[in-house]
Amino acid sequence: MSRNPAQTSRSKVLVRREAFSAYMFLLPTLIVFTGFVIIPMILCLINSFFNYTSTTFSFIGLGNYQKMFQDPVFLRALLNTLLIVVVSVPVVTIFSLWVGSAIYKMSAKWTSFMRCIFYLPVVTGTVAVTVVWKWMFSQYTGIFNYVLKSAGIISRNVSWLGNEKTAIWCIILILFTTSIGQPIVLYVSALGNVDQSLVEAAEVDGATNFQCFWRIKWPQIMPTTLYILVITTINSFQCFALIQLLTSGGPNNSTQTIMYYIYYQAFKLDQFGYGNAMGIILAAIIAIFSAVQFKFAKSGN
Repeated sequence: MSRNPAQTSRSKVLVRREAFSAYMFLLPTLIVFTGFVIIPMILCLINSFFNYTSTTFSFIGLGNYQKMFQDPVFLRALLNTLLIVVVSVPVVTIFSLWVGSAIYKMSAKWTSFMRCIFYLPVVTGTVAVTVVWKWMFSQYTGIFNYVLKSAGIISRNVSWLGNEKTAIWCIILILFTTSIGQPIVLYVSALGNVDQSLVEAAEVDGATNFQCFWRIKWPQIMPTTLYILVITTINSFQCFALIQLLTSGGPNNSTQTIMYYIYYQAFKLDQFGYGNAMGIILAAIIAIFSAVQFKFAKSGN
């Protein structure tokens, strides 16, 4: 049945009005996003080709990128950052899934309580959390040295944050404790939304708990897992506050990360062009990791 031309015309006018209203509602966010994200990204890319300091702005082409991969401190920062990501991302994801699987089976009261406990470090200020951890790792008054000496595991106090072999692992441990809150809450919610009728049917057919999880629950929580992987990866690559407050990249650059080295070069050594070039490389690495994770998630489905 053909439409009346007048009705078609009114429908087009209504669509245009709705589209205009939608864009007007989006306009403030688009302006902020463009001004504080898109334009700075473009300027960052442009400035990475210049020797940009507070007194100099001269074109050097790929000079900053060549300097970067000849800089032993940057290469050390890159390895440290990759170590943090490779260790923390899978550990955070697996641990959060394990804890979330245990919590969502509890009663509503206990589920809320446990979610609150695990999420508390997320909403607590970074400085406050770091001060507590710094005291715990203290060589002279820290609780770790006290407990380990009392148990006879160590014979003398250890400078956890001042030792090249232990400092990076201390950072990873702190990052882990501050990163699991949101994934646990998300997994509890995702597991609670799994179609229980499918699980019950599989159990009637004799499926084990592992088979129910792997064949039924895992595919349904895959979008949540993908989100957790991407967000945890980005947060791990951007590890900065812990480094600045605890070690400043030391000792001997053993805790140096790309994010902190960008800050150090740009705002302490006045090498803005070099810092922008490292920012571009960091963004490219994060994009590659995210693309691999999306590919993995699609193949898992």
